[in-house]
Amino acid sequence: MPSFDIVSEFDAQELNNAVNQANREIGNRFDLKGTGCKVEQEKDDVVVHADEEFQLEQVKDIFRNQLIKRGIDVRAIEEQDAVVNLGNARQAITMKQGVDTVLAKKIVKMIKEKKMKVQASIQGEKVRVTGKKRDDLQSVIAFIKDQELEQPLQYDNFRD
Repeated sequence: MPSFDIVSEFDAQELNNAVNQANREIGNRFDLKGTGCKVEQEKDDVVVHADEEFQLEQVKDIFRNQLIKRGIDVRAIEEQDAVVNLGNARQAITMKQGVDTVLAKKIVKMIKEKKMKVQASIQGEKVRVTGKKRDDLQSVIAFIKDQELEQPLQYDNFRD
C-alpha cells in the first residue's frame, strides 16, 4: 500500500554554513565592523549578539538572508524575547524541527475534512499518509502545499 511521510526538517550543515556566512558578512560590513555583533550556534539553536537593539535587528536580518540563500525556510525559526542591557543585546532563536502534535492534529483533521481516500496517522514527529492509489497521495501533497501552515513541511519516504 503506497505511503509517504510529512516531516519538518532542515539540514544542520546548511545552518552551520548560514551562521558562518552571517558572521563573515558582519565582519565585512562598515556599520557593524568592530562591534560586538555576532551569531553563535548551539546545536540546533542560534544566539544573536549585538551592542544595541537596532544592531540586533540588523544582525537578525543578515542571518535570515543567509538562511534563505542556504535553502532553509525562515518559518523554521522561532525568535525568543530579546534581552537588552546597557552594554549589549542578545536574542535566542530556536530552529523548529519535527512536526509538533498540534500541527500534526491539524494536518490530519484537514485531510479528513477533505474526504480523500487516504488515512493519516501521527507517528512521533511526523505524519504518515497511506492510501490505495498513488494519485490520491499526490493530491494530498498538493492539498497540503496549498495550505498556509506556520511551519515548512517536506514530503519524504514515498513508497509504492
